[in-house]
Amino acid sequence: MIKGSEIRKADFPIEPLLLDRWSPRAMSGEEISREELMRLFEAARWAPSSFNAQQWRALYARRGTEHWATFFELLVEANKSWAKNAAVLVVFISRKAFAYNDEPSITHSYDTGAAWENFALQGFQQNLVVHGMEGFDYEQARKELRIPEGFQVEAMAAVGKPGPKELLPEKLQQRESPNDRRKLSESVFEGPFKHN
Repeated sequence: MIKGSEIRKADFPIEPLLLDRWSPRAMSGEEISREELMRLFEAARWAPSSFNAQQWRALYARRGTEHWATFFELLVEANKSWAKNAAVLVVFISRKAFAYNDEPSITHSYDTGAAWENFALQGFQQNLVVHGMEGFDYEQARKELRIPEGFQVEAMAAVGKPGPKELLPEKLQQRESPNDRRKLSESVFEGPFKHN
């Protein structure tokens, strides 16, 4: 798997892991062990969260199991074209109210994003492909996975062992490379918001 630092250049010194991680799509279709998968969720577990409430939850299906088709059919066609070779599909959800007092949790999505980032970084460290996506049917996910109203459906991820980019549709083969980011000056402002 290509490392992001082979193509990307940071403007300020950062940990190599942050520059090297990216979201390939090419996966081999091989299984990953339960232990390999649980290491990703263990990393997610240690993400920071408001009041340590850990509002995030994850539902998953492994290739070849009774749940695989349910998760796979949630994807839009463009994502099905490559996610068919994943070993695991994951749906991340978040609890919208705190369990201890049932008050709204304003940062439930933010905290779930932190857990997702730990999940993705751990996957990269394990030499796995971990690709997050919003291209799926959120309402169908709620229905098919019996997600209660008190939870928000956040995103999906595909996880698998790296495969050759030739397994991807031709259009995606051309995009199978780490991409760059906009400059900090376009995203970070001292003081009030500035339009760019």
